[in-house]
Amino acid sequence: MMPMFRAFVPRRIQPWIYLVQVMCIQFSGGVYLGALEAVRGTTNLMIEDLLMLLYTGLAGMAVWFPMLFRMKFRFTNQQLLCGAAAVIGICNFITMSTTNMAILLPVCFIAGIAKIQGTFECMSNIQLWITPPRDFGVFFPVLHIVLLTAITGSAWLAAVVAFHLPWQMMHVLTIGTMCFVILVQLTLCKPFCPMPQRMPLKGIDITTGLLMSVLMLMVSYFLVYGDYLMWFRSPRLRWIVALALILLAFILYRLKTVEKPYISLEIFRYKNVVAILLVTVVAEVLLGAEHTLEEIYWSEVRGLEEHTKTGLCLWSLPGVYAGVVITLFWLGHRKWKVWKLFAIGFGFITAYALWMYFKMDVNVPITAYRWALVFRGCAYAVLAVSLMWSLHESVHELEHFFMSLFIFNVIHMYLAGASGYGLYTSLFQHFMADNMSRYGSYLTLTGVDMQQFDMNGFMNGYYLHSMMSVTLKQIFGQIVWAAGFMTMAFLLLDIPRVRTGIEKVPYWPVYGIKMLARMG
Repeated sequence: MMPMFRAFVPRRIQPWIYLVQVMCIQFSGGVYLGALEAVRGTTNLMIEDLLMLLYTGLAGMAVWFPMLFRMKFRFTNQQLLCGAAAVIGICNFITMSTTNMAILLPVCFIAGIAKIQGTFECMSNIQLWITPPRDFGVFFPVLHIVLLTAITGSAWLAAVVAFHLPWQMMHVLTIGTMCFVILVQLTLCKPFCPMPQRMPLKGIDITTGLLMSVLMLMVSYFLVYGDYLMWFRSPRLRWIVALALILLAFILYRLKTVEKPYISLEIFRYKNVVAILLVTVVAEVLLGAEHTLEEIYWSEVRGLEEHTKTGLCLWSLPGVYAGVVITLFWLGHRKWKVWKLFAIGFGFITAYALWMYFKMDVNVPITAYRWALVFRGCAYAVLAVSLMWSLHESVHELEHFFMSLFIFNVIHMYLAGASGYGLYTSLFQHFMADNMSRYGSYLTLTGVDMQQFDMNGFMNGYYLHSMMSVTLKQIFGQIVWAAGFMTMAFLLLDIPRVRTGIEKVPYWPVYGIKMLARMG
């Protein structure tokens, strides 16, 4: 029985109530991927502005990881979930009411913090229901079912709402679901904290945490607006880079000199941590094709509406569930070497890029891309679960593990995605200009009746779309080579598992008492 529920709530449905709550929280956000086109069409915000707001929310989620346990051991579940739901609801009301970037940036950042706190509180309370032995080879795959379903599902839902109704209605729907979470907590739950003695919030290096947040936003600004502002040709971006380097040096100085830093540099001394983070960078940059190349192809070449694109992308969910089953069998049941699992993940990226390479043509029906999306979803699930599991198995201390999750998620869901956007947009422009000049020299109109020939329609229609398809094929070809190399490298490696044994995780009160003793 879950101790935070009131006595009249049936025991069998208690975990499912928390599962519904975590899905409500995960479907929330400051801005919604599926509604970006609708928002851009009705406001003065550019696509770069909306992406900046999206990455700001992800930055808030990443930077809050070291605080999760401190909050859990200081406040009750009711306070945390009601507070998270209330903050998300207020942030959604603000984001649908203004287009001022100076207001939207901190609001989306705070919404990201509330989202990860609410998600952690729900999932930590049902962890024993998912896996009584606390085996993270089981817990992480189940966790990613929730996370990846919500990422794809929320984009689809926002697109459908924006197609039939004003885009603000998605925010209204989110406010309604947050009211539902608060109502559940007030009526079905009672205040409960796993720590008999509440852990104080003193001694937190909040200054360094805030500085890290500013640094993340500066990096995000450079990567998102880089192509729009012509990279280092822009004095503004040059100043951003210079200030970011100075800030980075100051943060590293504080991490080395502060007695209890926000992030301990000791986590880099654990075995395989640096290697895991490097693999994460490569995987996320390769999977960044989803956000940039697919968007160009679906929108610019094929001219699909947002709700059609997101409906097509729902085909990634079967791949996600297949990838989760693979990792659950591999890590939770058989406990095989994780390096071969990396090879499987990169192999699915290779299959995805190959499918897009050979099928990319304006005459191919969009239903032909379903298998590519399945491969992409499978690759994302396999690599996300296996990398997080490897990090947990490498970092022994649980407090250090959550610090390492901060760095992992900065790369996993924030930095690599933004850098992938900047990389692929620059590559696309380079190859597109080269192809237009190269193939344009071979264009001949000697056998064409110019009085009947629509030159503008030809250049802006068939010819432009053909050049875009050729350019996208070239970039997907580069992804095939990179992903194929990573696949072969991990297949050839015969490295033992990160550790031979599975780390035993103590119960939350035991861990909280240990933290409290270290603070004293």
